[in-house]
Amino acid sequence: MSTQISIVKCNSYEPPVVEQALRRMLDLLGGITSFVKPGSRVLVKPNLLMSKGPEYAITTHPQVVRSVIHILKEINCRVIIGDGPSVWGKYIENVDEVYEVTGIKKVAHDEDVQLVNFDKRRMRNKFPLTSWLDECDYLVNLPKFKTHEFTLMTGAIKNLFGLVSGTYKTELHKNYFKPPEFAKILVDIYQEARPALTIIDGVLAMEGDGPGSSGRPRQLNLLLGGADCVALDTVMAKIMGIKNQEVLSTKEAFLRGLGEGQLSRIKIAGEDIDKLDIPAFILPQATKASNLPDAVKIILKSLIKYYPYSLRLKCTRCGHCVNICPRKCIALKKRGIVFNYKQCIACFCCQEGCPSAAIDLKKSLLAKLIGL
Repeated sequence: MSTQISIVKCNSYEPPVVEQALRRMLDLLGGITSFVKPGSRVLVKPNLLMSKGPEYAITTHPQVVRSVIHILKEINCRVIIGDGPSVWGKYIENVDEVYEVTGIKKVAHDEDVQLVNFDKRRMRNKFPLTSWLDECDYLVNLPKFKTHEFTLMTGAIKNLFGLVSGTYKTELHKNYFKPPEFAKILVDIYQEARPALTIIDGVLAMEGDGPGSSGRPRQLNLLLGGADCVALDTVMAKIMGIKNQEVLSTKEAFLRGLGEGQLSRIKIAGEDIDKLDIPAFILPQATKASNLPDAVKIILKSLIKYYPYSLRLKCTRCGHCVNICPRKCIALKKRGIVFNYKQCIACFCCQEGCPSAAIDLKKSLLAKLIGL
């Protein structure tokens, strides 16, 4: 049995354009009531990584969130918006700043919907998820179409990491720092949360060293939607030019039977991705080794390495990287940011969280010699 998703073109974030595109996407899938019952309570979860405006392509555009709210309110749903961004220091104050700068606070005010902090949680196996999941009947997942330095890409499944409450994200990065282990944690979260509907904002996407300020915005003009996050991430990878199931979270979720990971078995309504003629995305530097043959990767695994380092001319000495580092191996000295590479686990949380794109990667000698 095939899984169905839909892809539609959306050439700008102008309100009528976004709303029309979203309605067409949902109509192709049977309408909003195919996913959400009228009169229900719905938690809408965008991707709000940091306090950057929508023009940076780091966060879900507020107009996408606004249009989804309009559609849900038409069937008398009570809508709640929330996310758990990568924040530092005083948790609630920083989340409020993220909501303000990303434009989500204005959307919530204009549309008279509740905007919540994920400060209350309930333990679910290995991790705590926001207790707002218990307060709502449905979860609507609104990720951004982006590359990711650690997980190759961040889409439908990865966006659910924001449901993890507070600073426990740091603990998960510290305890499950190997990519296959972290992928399993992401799938554990997906298995627990299971969104009723996911809509990926790919109007302005991101390539390069995403998912934060080191990535490059790229106009894609697409919206993707459906209930199966595995299928959506499989198609998203295809559009990016990533080989099937190279995204470890997609592969793991497919192996668990949580969705469809075979492109040939995914029915796509709307746009034909083979006819869109989209050039392959520029992928993150640290993931280039994933294109090597498996036998080569096993042999050279210990010799091909990537490490973060500070671009001192860009660094504002804000200390975000120091606070977010799971292993506490970054120090702020008079001469700038200093890394303890013996403790570094190459999770790239520092690069992801840097608001100034002031952290780049350096490669091991072998990685340089073979052109990775």
